[in-house]
Amino acid sequence: MLSYRDGAVVAPRRPILRVLRGSDDAPQDFVLPGASLGVAHWLGLIPPDAREIRLCAGPDFALERVGIWREGGVLAQCLLRRPWRFVGALYQRACGSERRYRDTLRGTCAVTPLGGFDAWAATRTRPVSTSPANLRIRCLVLARPGETAALAATLDALQAQTHRAEAICVTWECALPDTPDARAIHRRWDERAGPEDLVAGSEALCLLRPGDIPKPDALALLAHALQGADLAYGDTIGPDGRPRLKPDWSPDLALATGYPGRPLLAVHAFLAAFLPAPLGSMAQVEFALEVAAVSARARVVHVARPLARNTADPLDPPARARALDARQKVPAAALRDGAVQLLWPLPDPAPLVSIVIPSRDRLDLITRVCRGVLHETTYAPIELIIIDNGSTDPAVLAHYETLRRDPRVHIRIDPQPFNFAAMVNAGVGLASGAVVVLLNNDVAVLEPGWLDAMVRQACRPEVGAVGAKLLYGDGSLQHAGVVVGLGGRAGHILRRRPGGTPGHLGRLRVAHEVSAVTAACLAVSREKYLAVGGFDAATFPVDFNDVDFCLRLGAAGWKSVWTPDATLAHLESVSRGPSIGAERARFEREAALFSERWRDVIRHDPFYHPALSLTTFGEDLE
Repeated sequence: MLSYRDGAVVAPRRPILRVLRGSDDAPQDFVLPGASLGVAHWLGLIPPDAREIRLCAGPDFALERVGIWREGGVLAQCLLRRPWRFVGALYQRACGSERRYRDTLRGTCAVTPLGGFDAWAATRTRPVSTSPANLRIRCLVLARPGETAALAATLDALQAQTHRAEAICVTWECALPDTPDARAIHRRWDERAGPEDLVAGSEALCLLRPGDIPKPDALALLAHALQGADLAYGDTIGPDGRPRLKPDWSPDLALATGYPGRPLLAVHAFLAAFLPAPLGSMAQVEFALEVAAVSARARVVHVARPLARNTADPLDPPARARALDARQKVPAAALRDGAVQLLWPLPDPAPLVSIVIPSRDRLDLITRVCRGVLHETTYAPIELIIIDNGSTDPAVLAHYETLRRDPRVHIRIDPQPFNFAAMVNAGVGLASGAVVVLLNNDVAVLEPGWLDAMVRQACRPEVGAVGAKLLYGDGSLQHAGVVVGLGGRAGHILRRRPGGTPGHLGRLRVAHEVSAVTAACLAVSREKYLAVGGFDAATFPVDFNDVDFCLRLGAAGWKSVWTPDATLAHLESVSRGPSIGAERARFEREAALFSERWRDVIRHDPFYHPALSLTTFGEDLE
């Protein structure tokens, strides 16, 4: 067991523990929890032949405690907490699966569901010392009738700040109260006011509402984080008492959900340049800040620890959709399943899409996926390219002859040793479409509009790869975006959860940024695909090639987006089967190369909070 602290408040990097073993086996790396609240604890099984343990961490890292927990004690706790997992752990131990045995124990004894946040945080929250920031902050509290008592609580919290505000101004939606609190300046909201009226000579503006209770160090941490940025926000505790553990800056998610919330700290120059004048209604100020940050491509930083307890969440989805529609510089918006769907424009005429399907044998799979693409998809300008890896099934070869009668279909037979990345590159090389869609042969079309939704995203100048919502045959989630670091390298978040799972912050209901998406269904502009050299077939012939590709797109300035507006079924790897023996050894080689290339992202996936577990595939605490 390790306990350690870290003073980083922006993008805290997860430590990595490396175990060198007595044999010639590759070293084992463990990605540890981030100490975003000040302190973190880690429980891990050290193999008996370990000869050396190394620790990689940031400059503010300090190891507080190293302890030993005997294996029998861990098993006993596993039995008490989750008896069925105890049985599973013993089974994995008997099978010799060290990794699954270790992760089952850690996932039971060292992982806490998000609902247990208060008790979990109580053992981890420590004050973080930051260098003083001489930033003159004006706090603006947006008040409505009947909020006098709530306002008093907010002013109490502002009086207790370690970084005192230069001024506190309360703007009222209607007439001022008869006896306004003397600790603040009180004014009636003026819809004709401009950004300069909000800041009134200060260097930065902090936005709050009555009932928001910022922690004593909230302004200090935000001011420290804001250096060199335009806007800063932090995690919060919501009105329901549950935590809002937020990703780093995610513009699409911000437009759809308003997740940055309050307190929100913005510099004077940014407000003056990008907020509308006049400001309009008081209710739209928070929304206007979000839109300004997105449209201006602002420098936004995230403090990865709870800074306040909020009285209310941002605009509800219907109000947000109406506000988005009223703006000219953002996409149109619509409500779908109670969430905001951003409708990005489709070029006119709609671009040709080349759908590339690697395949071999399996008549049931190739007939189903081709039927879905050619006859069950409403998007019309398509071509279908099948890269066949040497099928020998006569029924499949006969089906190919039928497919060739369709002028939209091109089939290339290439019986080389299996290299998924090379097959994909070959298919893109034959493509003539402006947009390329990579599609596994074990995917089934469920909704006719799936391709339209993906192409709209892929045609955005700032977007690289676009991923779909994929479901297993039983309707549970298979792919809702890739978290780099999950499982130690990269993994699909919330696998096997119910298909309608909303996800933390409701983000699985809306399109949003992720670090990577799976090539089982991936759309990308052909120009961008070629610009980064396509898939790395030499380094990652079978696994990790799609994640590596998305990360290289990101390094080139194009973000990856996952959208629930394209939903398909995926029977994962049914055509290849599980990796064992030599295949498993090949997987481990590719995994090691992936870890070496993308270690910085493994240590901090910007779209996955550092307090969340990498051991389980859910949004749990570790």
